[in-house]
Amino acid sequence: MVHIGVLVVSDRASRGEYEDQSGKAIEAFLRKVISSNWTPIFRIVPDGIESVANALTEMADRDGCDLVLTTGGTGPAPRDLTPEATRAVIQRELAGFGELMRQRSLTQVPTAILSRQTAGVRGNCLIVNLPGRPSSIELCLNAVFPAIPYCLDLIGAGRIEGRPDVCGIFRPAAS
Repeated sequence: MVHIGVLVVSDRASRGEYEDQSGKAIEAFLRKVISSNWTPIFRIVPDGIESVANALTEMADRDGCDLVLTTGGTGPAPRDLTPEATRAVIQRELAGFGELMRQRSLTQVPTAILSRQTAGVRGNCLIVNLPGRPSSIELCLNAVFPAIPYCLDLIGAGRIEGRPDVCGIFRPAAS
């Protein structure tokens, strides 16, 4: 069974001031594209390096997540520190994820250049930072998700199978 973490990073949502929609958007996307069995693990934490780094570490190490998708905290505002927290806990950065998400987002809004998403590997867990808007989440996941299952294969995480009619997962042909 693959464990997928959804980490919502938001001061207001963590205080219960509004109902988070971004975590729900991630879950809806995953339920649409993944055909194999998986279990979601949800967390909501306030912005900040320590709160996000602690949650990422727990989700990867204690909860055994194969994949953690974060949402929020990737902009230029002073409290937007998700990329810094991610870099603090990963062993290797995979900057191409952020590059592709920004490139795709620029087709929709010129402010995508302000986004600082990144991704990286912690042990057998892939961590990917997503934006906070549900419409941006769908756009970004459509861009990067085709590479995620193969990345999980390469790092020794659980195997994800997808629905090819919804999202074309890429795995190189066996040689």
